[in-house]
Amino acid sequence: MPNPVRSKAGGVPAGTSLLPLLLVLFVGSGCAALIYEVVWLQLLQLVVGSSAFSLGVLLGTFMGGMCLGSLLLPRYVSPTAHPLRVYGYLEIGIAVVAIAVLYGVPVVGNLYAASVPHGYSGMLLRGLLCAACLLPPTMLMGATLPAIARWIGRTGEGVSWLGFFYGANIAGAVGGCLLAGFYLLRVYDMATATFVAVAINLVIGLLGLWLAASTGEADPADSRIRPVRLDEPGEGGPAIYIAIGLSGLCALAAEVIWTRILSLMLGATTYTFSIILAVFLTGLGIGSSLGSMLARRTSPRAALAACQALAGLSIAWTAVMLGDSLPYWPVNPWLSTSPWFLFQLDIARCAWALLPATILWGASFPLALAAAAGPNQDPGRLVGGVYAANTIGAIAGAVLFSLVIVPDAGTRSAQRWLIVLSGVAAIAALLARNRRTIAGPAHPPPPRGRAAAIAAGAALLAFAGSLVPAVPAGLIAYGRSLPTRDETGTRYLYVGEGMNASIAVSELTGGIRNFHVSGKVEASSEPQDMRLQRLLANVPALLHSAPRSVLVVGFGAGVTAGSFVPYPDVQKLAICEIEPLIPQRVARFFTKENYDVVHDPRVRIMFDDARHRVRTMAETYDIITSDPIHPWVKGAATLYTREYFEMVRRHLNPGGLVTQWVPLYESSPEVVKSEIATFFDVFPNGTIWGNLNQGAGYDIVLLGQRDDAPLDVTHAAERLQAAPRAEVRASLADVGYNSLLDVLGTYAGHASDLAGWLKDADINRDSNLRLQYLAGLENNQYQADTIYRQILAYRRAPEPHITADPAMMQALRARMGQPDLDAR
Repeated sequence: MPNPVRSKAGGVPAGTSLLPLLLVLFVGSGCAALIYEVVWLQLLQLVVGSSAFSLGVLLGTFMGGMCLGSLLLPRYVSPTAHPLRVYGYLEIGIAVVAIAVLYGVPVVGNLYAASVPHGYSGMLLRGLLCAACLLPPTMLMGATLPAIARWIGRTGEGVSWLGFFYGANIAGAVGGCLLAGFYLLRVYDMATATFVAVAINLVIGLLGLWLAASTGEADPADSRIRPVRLDEPGEGGPAIYIAIGLSGLCALAAEVIWTRILSLMLGATTYTFSIILAVFLTGLGIGSSLGSMLARRTSPRAALAACQALAGLSIAWTAVMLGDSLPYWPVNPWLSTSPWFLFQLDIARCAWALLPATILWGASFPLALAAAAGPNQDPGRLVGGVYAANTIGAIAGAVLFSLVIVPDAGTRSAQRWLIVLSGVAAIAALLARNRRTIAGPAHPPPPRGRAAAIAAGAALLAFAGSLVPAVPAGLIAYGRSLPTRDETGTRYLYVGEGMNASIAVSELTGGIRNFHVSGKVEASSEPQDMRLQRLLANVPALLHSAPRSVLVVGFGAGVTAGSFVPYPDVQKLAICEIEPLIPQRVARFFTKENYDVVHDPRVRIMFDDARHRVRTMAETYDIITSDPIHPWVKGAATLYTREYFEMVRRHLNPGGLVTQWVPLYESSPEVVKSEIATFFDVFPNGTIWGNLNQGAGYDIVLLGQRDDAPLDVTHAAERLQAAPRAEVRASLADVGYNSLLDVLGTYAGHASDLAGWLKDADINRDSNLRLQYLAGLENNQYQADTIYRQILAYRRAPEPHITADPAMMQALRARMGQPDLDAR
């Protein structure tokens, strides 16, 4: 039993009777922690970007702070200090620092943007910024488990309760993940979510202080605890710390890999990521509770070794499910337009694939605690050391596998490595020094028996590794629509797994080529896609008198960027792309369509998150054109916010123009209204240009101007007909635009025309990223033509927003509303 603590007369009972109540408090603590994690990662991504490197820095800093807190509290806080008082102050401290982070990050971000260099110096500065913002609160979070461990006690039964507390914290984390992802951030904003978590922390902290005052000071017997160095192992020896470190490495690396695959299968919305994380945490919580019970009934060392070996087999199970089974389940995601039905199916598929391994990893933590525990050992030191080993492994796994192993070797090899490392963890646990169990002395198997067990386990894990399949090319190409897709005649020209995304290039019967990113067709040589990609470049290039500098956000197949190549005035063409594989590997399959843009001497390709690049660059441009990924993809909404468009406007030269792609398919009127209203909020003189597919609305291009002057096309026709622009005319003719009038005929309205239609639209801001949550619920909607006709219903004559000679204006008015170019 834990050492009892004397209670004051009439106070709260001390000892184990408090443990259920403290479990409830720890549930709340975990809930608040996950709300913070979701908010802080979203908040800091706006500053340092959403690239794999930035996310690795963010995650490493977050978990590194937890690790430091778990190590430092037992070292610098005396065991004689009342654990509940320490715990209460920690929770209150988290609440206070969380408010500081909420309001401090924008200030720090502005300083960062004003001084950040690029290259390695910029990467270092990103890390320092994340450390300054995240280390203080995460260190306090990491210290809570060692603090509460000192209350629970030092006997075997107390150690088993530590596992229950770890599980309770994870249970709260599941609730916090779902609460933040599905409600607080969807309905409100980051500030509201933060203050909900702050309120939880304050309630928990005050209850902790009240319980400390009610139970009195710690028993003097606590002074018998002998000092323990940070590097001093318990009775299980350093091998236990190696085993639990490798367990953490495998768990976080697997989460990175499986999240990547599942986001292809389920659609990469913010809700998908919340579901995956919730299921992963649920498995850890279930496993932690089971491991706590198991630690009281068997040898923790042997059980830990078994968990690691079984985890290796479970990795193979998950790999087979994700590669050979789940992608082909006969699930048609478009049978229902309600996302809530699909969420239920997504949860079931995630649970089926992920729970076996996550339960085993969850069970490993309390087993490692029990295996490492020694007599008279400070429980805070014990928990802090084991937790730190697990967390250090987790950091290494997340960073190493996301930034190095998956991009270099692919997910198949990465999962095989995880199976091998699980086997190494099992061997480390088996070779650890033996200790007594609660039931009595443990009797290790003889050396020959242990060697035989290791050999048999190694053979079994080797067989399991041979079963791991590659990620199907069709899944990378078509994602959640793969089960309904007939791939007959589809030839995959390239499939690659990059640092930030998985990509593919396919060729269909008839020679049509598609470029796929993370389960979606992002660009193609289809007529409607070619027109859109040409419009994004040619609308601003034709309307600008002499564009000399251009920034293209998003490379795609390179067609939009390549459309600027024929313009003789363009002297500088910068391209910002987050995934290096795309220009390096994809561009060559579309050299005819993109004019071999990557080898043009005027071109400079920058690999970075576009928002981060725009925020921190000093250059200004005559034209900025943005063709980002679909707005329902997690992270893409940062390229559709009011603040982002303001940054873009600040980087336009006088007379500068900006174009923004907006898809009408896989969307709803509310989503499109939000995108257009946000753009026009920054560019009130903006216009809309439509792209049709077989006579129906398909997608649109928004055109914004730095200045308020009307668009003057009086001399645009003359410039287009000039001899140096013969290649421009040919480029337009390839997609059916045989004159300037054909391009101008796509005019679909002015910002002032749509004021009535947009009056109830949500403005997408950095503080709420409303579009991310709204679009994620509507990506099963196919109302493109309905939305486009609603826009056209508000369109009025182009004057005075477009000026030209009378003949041109008369011809333009006559052309407005013409049928699709394909039908001509």
